[in-house]
Amino acid sequence: METAVKQSPAPAERQPAAAYRNLVVATIGFGLTFWAWNLIAPLSGDYKERLGLSSFEQSLLVAVPVLVGSLGRIAAGAFTDKYGARLMFPLVSALTVIPVLLLIPARNSYGAMLVVGFLLGLGGTTFAIGIPLVNSWFPPSDRGLALGVFGMGMGGVALSGYFTPRIAKHGDNLPFLVVAAALVVYAALAAALISDHPDRKVPTASLARRLGEAGRLRVTWELSALYAIGFGGIVAFGVYLPTYLKTWYDLSPTDAGTKAAGFALVTVVFRPIGGWLSDHMHPALVTSAALGLAALMAIVQAFDPQLSPGGTIALLCMAAGLGTSSGSIFALVSQVTPQPKVGSVTGIVGAMGGLGGFVPPLIMGAIYSAKGSYSIGFMLLSDLALAGCVYAYGRMRNIRGTTGEAEPAASDR
Repeated sequence: METAVKQSPAPAERQPAAAYRNLVVATIGFGLTFWAWNLIAPLSGDYKERLGLSSFEQSLLVAVPVLVGSLGRIAAGAFTDKYGARLMFPLVSALTVIPVLLLIPARNSYGAMLVVGFLLGLGGTTFAIGIPLVNSWFPPSDRGLALGVFGMGMGGVALSGYFTPRIAKHGDNLPFLVVAAALVVYAALAAALISDHPDRKVPTASLARRLGEAGRLRVTWELSALYAIGFGGIVAFGVYLPTYLKTWYDLSPTDAGTKAAGFALVTVVFRPIGGWLSDHMHPALVTSAALGLAALMAIVQAFDPQLSPGGTIALLCMAAGLGTSSGSIFALVSQVTPQPKVGSVTGIVGAMGGLGGFVPPLIMGAIYSAKGSYSIGFMLLSDLALAGCVYAYGRMRNIRGTTGEAEPAASDR
């Protein structure tokens, strides 16, 4: 019985136009739905003043969509296995229009904003739809770079940080109307242009069985932990950096959003670099080096340097490390996961990565409320990144893809 989707990679010479068409359309959709997913964060300063929120309440407001979008990836990935990205991408994009428009009547009530933020998490699930689609269309030799290019869709966070507050200057409701209209157009285009790989096999086993088998693999949780650090760090800073810059460096909401967009843009650029490097060397080595850089820069930022140039350099270098690691970790997924379970493992790992972005904003907000400083939060980030750096180098570079177990050392063979 087929227990998971087993997608046959297309040779480089087979249907290249379809492969690249699906990659481009999926990347655009990923970026657009991520913009929708992150609509609250760039405007959180305005919500804080209007609704009289504490730092923790503000952090919770921006973190709720992250939580829901992360957990929703498990179901989105499983539904994509069953029904294909051709159905799921336009469907999820169209459904995301609803919470985007609901932000308009909800903006004067904190409770209503939390509820709509919960629904807005739907936009964050498209990651688990696009990964299986891209993975199926590209051969292993090019898969790291292709997945990295798709991962550039997380630049929707940068688009949101830069454009949302600027559009809002021309009308409080305008950002939501613009994004909703873009989602409607994209859903129609995706329905016409996205196609599933012709060799895609539909699983017959139940969702619970497939997820149970993936959950029993040790490598699933090892990859989840690494991705929670790498991608989780990107998501956390994507949603909380505007608040941090506004609070600590006293920037205007527009300036804070612009600098946060710059951080997100660097992560976007370095994600395919991480994938490309992983096509030429072991992705565990790339992951280890990238997380080591992120750990070092988090320590630098913990000492509260002046924003120009010290803080800017530290934050951008941290973004480069986190972006590279997020690209290399999914290249690692395809190498160390048993092939019949790649789809289910991807859903879990993607969910844990998003969850990794849920907790840090809450911690940062709570620490600032209690201590009036963010230094402890940055030191905690450095500890996690350093642990991931050591684990990726010491354990993950020795794992076989067929069993998920470590290779014995040469002296033990």
